Amino acid sequence: MPAQIFDFLRFLTRTRSQERHDLQAAAELDWARARYEPQLPAGLSLEWLGTSGFALRCAGYTLLIDPYVTRVPLATALGRERVRPDQALIDRYLPRADAILIGHTHFDHALDAPAVARRDGCSVYGSRSLVNLMAARGMAEQAVEVEVYREYELGPFRVSFVPSVHSKLALGLAVPSSGDITCEHVDGLACSEYRCGQVYGLAITVEGFTIYHQGSADLIEDAVRHRDVDLFLAGIAGRGFTDDFIGRAIRSFRPKVVLPHHHDNFFIGLDDPLRMSLNVNLCAFVEEVRAASRGVELITAERLRELSAS
Repeated sequence: MPAQIFDFLRFLTRTRSQERHDLQAAAELDWARARYEPQLPAGLSLEWLGTSGFALRCAGYTLLIDPYVTRVPLATALGRERVRPDQALIDRYLPRADAILIGHTHFDHALDAPAVARRDGCSVYGSRSLVNLMAARGMAEQAVEVEVYREYELGPFRVSFVPSVHSKLALGLAVPSSGDITCEHVDGLACSEYRCGQVYGLAITVEGFTIYHQGSADLIEDAVRHRDVDLFLAGIAGRGFTDDFIGRAIRSFRPKVVLPHHHDNFFIGLDDPLRMSLNVNLCAFVEEVRAASRGVELITAERLRELSAS
């Protein structure tokens, strides 16, 4: 057997073994949900939509963060084929939104946002890159280019956009698809044309409860103004290319509870059983959190299942 084939088979075996351990870790941490839910303010619910997406509901108002349910297959994502939101999947999985927040404009965060906004008539908040995307879809009036640190009042939610950075997924050397979306093709973009744009962390306060959403595994410590957050939604894909991401994040936010996301394989559908992204290593993430602080509670969420105190 050629050495290259042997090495590839060994890699596959190791990857599958790691995924089994990661899925077991996710299942075990999911049990913590029952202990955690009573800590949420009455009336607030949180639903992980897969990838970096969340739905927050309170007082009849629904806030969507990075909603992405189209789930473009890997072969398509790697090619030059133009991709479009799947309206049937959007209608199936995403609740009606009163506002949408976009942390950055890679396809797995921003592809579905214009279609949701068109369906629901809501505004989408994000970067200049996001505004360009919305304008190309003929929806400029529904796009809000945010000011960093400004507090936006969205129903019962108070939202601030905090300057951040994306992890350097390209072998630790560069951010993939950096720069802004230019929307040269208004009828659709290839996945690689969904450029990152400015990256933001999202600080959200509701009913005296603070949530911090970090959609990519890096941050700017000096930009952080929100400490002692109640719930840190930690995007963990690609953190292996970021020096001490979890330790730095926990020291910066001093969270009571950490909930990981962006660890699922987003190239397969939400109807399929949970699979892990390549090399996400959820087991190692658990150890990284515990090494950073023994006082932090760690939970996982099941996709498309609401967490609430009720």
